[in-house]
Amino acid sequence: MNDITITFPDKSTRSFPAGINSLQIAESIGPRLAEAAVAVKIDDRFTDLTVPIDHDAKVEIVTGDSKEGHDVLLHSTAHLMAQAVKSLFPDAKVTIGPAIENRFYYDFDIDSTFSDVDLGKIEAKMQALAKSDYSISRLELKRNEALKTFKEMGEEYKVEIIEAIDESETISVYRQDDFLDLCRGPHVPSTGKIKYFKLLGTSGAYWRGDENNTMLQRIYGTVFSSKKGLKEYLHNLEEAKKRDHRKLGKELNLFFFHQLSPASPFFTDWGTIVYNGLVDFIRELYQKYDYKEVISPQIFDMELWKQSGHYEMFIDNMFSMKMGEREFGLKPMNCPGHTLIYSHELHSYRDLPIRMADFGRLHRFEKAGVISGLTRVRSMSQDDAHIFCMPEQIGEEITILFEMIREVFKAFNFNEITVALSTKPEKALGDAKLWDLAESTLNELLEKSDFNFTIDEGEGAFYGPKIDFNVKDALKRDHQLATVQLDFVLPERFKLKYIAQDGSDKRPVMIHRAILGSLERFFGVYLEHCGGDFPLWLAPRQIAVLPVSDKVIDYASHVTDELSSSGFRVELDGKADKIGAKIRQAELSKINIMLIVGEKEAEAGTVSVRKRHQGDLGSIPLNDLIHSLQKEINKRSS
Repeated sequence: MNDITITFPDKSTRSFPAGINSLQIAESIGPRLAEAAVAVKIDDRFTDLTVPIDHDAKVEIVTGDSKEGHDVLLHSTAHLMAQAVKSLFPDAKVTIGPAIENRFYYDFDIDSTFSDVDLGKIEAKMQALAKSDYSISRLELKRNEALKTFKEMGEEYKVEIIEAIDESETISVYRQDDFLDLCRGPHVPSTGKIKYFKLLGTSGAYWRGDENNTMLQRIYGTVFSSKKGLKEYLHNLEEAKKRDHRKLGKELNLFFFHQLSPASPFFTDWGTIVYNGLVDFIRELYQKYDYKEVISPQIFDMELWKQSGHYEMFIDNMFSMKMGEREFGLKPMNCPGHTLIYSHELHSYRDLPIRMADFGRLHRFEKAGVISGLTRVRSMSQDDAHIFCMPEQIGEEITILFEMIREVFKAFNFNEITVALSTKPEKALGDAKLWDLAESTLNELLEKSDFNFTIDEGEGAFYGPKIDFNVKDALKRDHQLATVQLDFVLPERFKLKYIAQDGSDKRPVMIHRAILGSLERFFGVYLEHCGGDFPLWLAPRQIAVLPVSDKVIDYASHVTDELSSSGFRVELDGKADKIGAKIRQAELSKINIMLIVGEKEAEAGTVSVRKRHQGDLGSIPLNDLIHSLQKEINKRSS
């Protein structure tokens, strides 16, 4: 048998017998790599470790601690869970079981509801199946052969999936012992590779997400390549429960919801301080980056939404109403209204770029099943802006946006940023050539930046491609926040123009841009990120003055007045409680600064300073403290 040459990622090469597979290659390199290996890239094709290699090839062993490898582990463990469920509940019908971020789930059609006791039994069965180390093999079946196989198994949901596939197609399935399932793969080579997993809970879910279909039982789980990774993730899950923004919002009295206005938050006075603090921060940046703020109407005739394309593409998510003979819609976004503001005046090339910002309220009809606290609401505001510019100004404007986005994320201590370029979706408006131009322009700008980025095929807006910025929070969860969208379509649909240097009419380009995104959603994400410990500049309750006794209440009042007149949000705890109880209450209320004043401080004109998470900082003259805190606020340090 002839030898083949394998080239590794570090450009080194080795010879192996033709027909060797990647697991054997990993074993030849060393037991640690073989143990960690879960899949392979052969000439950049992501596939199973057991696929034989009969030609010279580039080979990259994928391990379970990588992003791609973790996804393989998650998907393989979903199959392991389905195998365990079928073993324990033979009448259960399997549906789909995808990997999602750090988790997997599988939906089952079963007459009963899975209990916590059932989850324990399923997890124990999974451990037994993993210990048995069953080989996981890939089979290629003709579509009709696969259809016949799953019909004989009585798996009606798999049959429905297969029936939607063209008869000429070949379908891949994976077998482990007596369990067979549809899947593109790749999968780990055997169940013994799956070691560190945990089932997390259950919920109901409709088949294909349609409330008119059968209600299924969903089981969630997770898996990691190491015991440490699993332990850390489970710890973060517990921490996430403590940091849940709905829980913190109630405890800190920041916002609430009412059934008379579903999915539309009410912000209390303290919550409004935080909300307005976010707006004020962005408004300060508008001064720096030369944005002009506008106010546009809430309600427009549906003719506007038809012209923009939203009626065709977004009507199911809009609130509409009849007024006399005319149909109107609450605005779900600002962009069409901003084209009317742009068109209100004649513009020349000298006026551009025009950076138009708007904090106006938006309304979108989100289905009840997807509503989630502040992170998915029906009434919201965005730090929304649209830049009208000449085509030759696109590069500079988007480069400036990159700088602005970095500045905002740094202020909120979001230090890990990932970027994705989302391309033309299946349903899109506008000329294909304009789409190609917009996509290539954004791609080129990202390549020139220092952002590492991925391509999300088909995830763009219906009017143009976009760049999405994702951040990791304190618990390493990803959140999509900022977005930059390049739009040649709306300027065309609204016939926008400017007078070029040669006197001719030219079409401007429109850049859609939000950094925080929905203020409501950002509020929720950031509340969990900081755990309710807002930085001093944003905290609704910055300072608590805590007198030791009634003897110093006059001095404590003086301190409170001085701080208040200097612009701080300060409250005096004049209750007769002991000082320890006052400190504990201030800590529970997550007040940043506690000023303890006794007779010694009153005589010296000082305050004894205690900071959350830092403890006692000693006595400081009141004026020095005011200067120090004002400096901290001006820096907007997190």
